[in-house]
Amino acid sequence: MKLLDDIIARAKADKQRIVLPEGTEKRTIMAADRLLGDGVADIILIGNPKEIKSLVNQFELKNIGKATIVDPKRHAKKEEYANLLFELRKNKGLTFEKALQLVEDPLYLACLMIKNGDADGEIAGAQNTTGDVLRPALQIIKTAPGVSVVSGAFIMFTQTPQYGADGVMVFADCAVLPNPNAEELASIAVSTAQTAQALVGVEPRVAMLSFSTKGSAKHEMVDKVVEATRLAKEKAPGLAIDGELQADAALVPSVATSKAPGSPIAGKANVLVFPSLEVGNIAYKLVQRLGNAEAIGPILQGMAAPVNDLSRGCSVEDVYNMVAIAANQSIALKKK
Repeated sequence: MKLLDDIIARAKADKQRIVLPEGTEKRTIMAADRLLGDGVADIILIGNPKEIKSLVNQFELKNIGKATIVDPKRHAKKEEYANLLFELRKNKGLTFEKALQLVEDPLYLACLMIKNGDADGEIAGAQNTTGDVLRPALQIIKTAPGVSVVSGAFIMFTQTPQYGADGVMVFADCAVLPNPNAEELASIAVSTAQTAQALVGVEPRVAMLSFSTKGSAKHEMVDKVVEATRLAKEKAPGLAIDGELQADAALVPSVATSKAPGSPIAGKANVLVFPSLEVGNIAYKLVQRLGNAEAIGPILQGMAAPVNDLSRGCSVEDVYNMVAIAANQSIALKKK
């Protein structure tokens, strides 16, 4: 796919330091070897050096020597990172002794490396749950300024070039927040627009989806989307966004003319923001399975630095692509 090729090319042109805390996981280390060979990113592997060496020999990997390998039990900055974690969490009751223990946890160590400026982004989740990946990220890296929530977006490569950006769309939230309120939904909309701009390279046209279009139904769930649209416009005055819109009104020009005449978004949306996680998760999986779309994600958005979560059923290709995506997110954040 050309877009993925573009994402990888942008990563190669401005290499970022991506830390992989699951450095002794088979798919992760195989992806790292490819990434290093292709020059996509500077890779930091966290894990026992002996275990990593054994995997290198087992799979005859040629490029891991280019990686920075960090032993979570013994490394030069262990006390420095423990001090950083203690200062960040002492008001929450964390002791320095506990901080010394936590820095041996690769997921905490990866986030501390990012917070300390020693890495630009993280990819994990091949072995760990989303909750385990997010917990240290939210405690240490935290959300970006002005962003109230973390959410999960998917880039959808559909078989319908008449919609979105030549068939490419961004869906959110499909992975994190079960029932966002209006303020949170507005934050998700702004973050997703930024994801579309940074990764897809399009000017985002954001549709705030509902079962109602411009007052066709009355319900408190509709009211939430209307209020979220208003708040999103306040947060990002230059953003092209409209709602509430039904999915067909957001996508199909003839329906948009009938249901939402005069809307700047209706009939040409390339970003779809769903009113709840339930709706977003069902929608992306239906489009993926029934529409033969390829779904890339979840891309975690709203963090102060890229931290992306993998499915535990991920492939080597998934890890490779998510590293390239995290690199692009880091590039965009630095430019911003």
